[in-house]
Amino acid sequence: MSSAPAGPVHLEGASTVAILIRIESHSIDKIRVYSSDCQLDAGGLPFHWLNGVSADSSLAYLASLASTSRNSAVMAIAMHAGASADSALERLAAASQPEKVREEVAFWAGSTRGAAGVQLLKKLSDTDPSERVRDKVMFGLSISKDPGALPLLIASARNDASAKVRSQALFWLAHKAGQKETATITRAIDEDPDLHVKKQAVFALHELPRDQGIPLLIQVATTNKDAQVRKQAMFWLGQTNDPRALRFFEEVLTK
Repeated sequence: MSSAPAGPVHLEGASTVAILIRIESHSIDKIRVYSSDCQLDAGGLPFHWLNGVSADSSLAYLASLASTSRNSAVMAIAMHAGASADSALERLAAASQPEKVREEVAFWAGSTRGAAGVQLLKKLSDTDPSERVRDKVMFGLSISKDPGALPLLIASARNDASAKVRSQALFWLAHKAGQKETATITRAIDEDPDLHVKKQAVFALHELPRDQGIPLLIQVATTNKDAQVRKQAMFWLGQTNDPRALRFFEEVLTK
C-alpha cells in the first residue's frame, strides 16, 4: 500500500536550472547546477540569490572561470540555452585554451548541444593539435543524439592521423552496432596500416552483439593475412564461451 506524496508531483522536468557558486576564503570553491524545482538545503551557510542576471552576463562570468578553476564552469555554460552558449563553448575550444578545458568542451558539446555541438566537435576533430582532445571528441560524438555525429565518428575511425584516436573511434563505433559501424570496423582490420588499430578493431568486434561479432571474429581468425591479427581474433573468441567459438576451435585443433 502506498501513501500520497507529501509535496507536488512534477510530471515533466523543469525548463530552467539554477547555477550555484560556493565561495570559500574569498575564492570560488565549487560550481553546481540544479533543476529549478530541486529543494536545496544550504546547511545553515549564508546564501545570496542573484536575480535579473542576463544570460550573456552569466556566460561571460562563467567563461572567465573555466580556464583558471577546477570547477564545473564548462558544464554550467553548456546548460544555457541559445546560440550565445554555443559561441562561448567555441571560444573555450580554441587551441589557446588549456587542454583540460578543451576536453571538457568536447564532452559537453556532445552530450548537450545537439547539431551545434556536433559542428564544434567536427572543428575540434579537424583542427585540434592534441591527441588527448581528439580522443575526447570521439566520446563526445558517441554520446551525441544528433544524426550528424555518426558520420563524423566513422570518418575519424578511417582518417585521423593518430592511431590512438582511430582506435577510440572504433571502440565507440562498436557500441553503436549498426551496419555502417560494423563495415568501418572490418575495413580497419583489413586496411589500417597500424597494427595497434587493427587489434583495437578486432576487440571492437568482440564488443558487438554476439550474433554480429562472433561470425566476424571467426572470419578474421580464419582468413586475415596477418598472423598477429588472427591470433588476436582467436583470443577474443576464447573469451566469449560461445558454442560457435568452441566449434571453431574444435575444427582448428582436429584438422
